[in-house]
Amino acid sequence: MTTTKVPLAPGLGELLRYVTELLDGGSEERYADLGVSYRARYTPVLRAIAAGAVTVTEITELTRLTQGAVSQTAGLMISDGIISRSPMSDGRKSELRLTDSGEALLAKVSAQWELIFSALDELEKEIGHPLRRVLMDAADALERRGFADRLRTLSKRERKQRTGAHAR
Repeated sequence: MTTTKVPLAPGLGELLRYVTELLDGGSEERYADLGVSYRARYTPVLRAIAAGAVTVTEITELTRLTQGAVSQTAGLMISDGIISRSPMSDGRKSELRLTDSGEALLAKVSAQWELIFSALDELEKEIGHPLRRVLMDAADALERRGFADRLRTLSKRERKQRTGAHAR
C-alpha cells in the first residue's frame, strides 16, 4: 500500500518558534559580524537590567518572560560573566547586577537594538501586519482567559452538540 504524503500545515507554536529562530539567528549573525559574542536570548534580561530591574521577579514583570526562563537566562549570563548575583539585604532575594564586562557589552549591543527595532518596523510594513501589536494583543487576551479554559469551553460545546444531535 502506497501512502501519499500530504503537506502538513504548521501549527501556531511551530510558526512562533520558527519566526523567533529566524529573528534571533539573524540578530546573532549581525552581532558576530560586529565581533560581539552575544546570545539574542540575553536581550530582554539585559534590557530589563539596564532599565533598573535587579531581581528575577522585577525582570519577569518587565519582560513578560516566565520566572523559569529569566532564571535560566540569568544563569547563562552569570556563566558568561555578563552579570553577577548577590544576596539582597533582606536575605530572601538575590540581586542581579552587570559586571564590568556586562557594562561594556551593553554599550556595544544597545545601539544594535535600535537597528533591530527599525528592521522590525520594516518587516511589519512589508507583511502589512503590526506583528508586535498582534502578539501583545494575543498575550493580553490569553492572560485574561487562558488557553486551557478556551479548550475546555470548546470541548463542552462540542459534547453538547454531539449529545444534542443524538437526542433528536
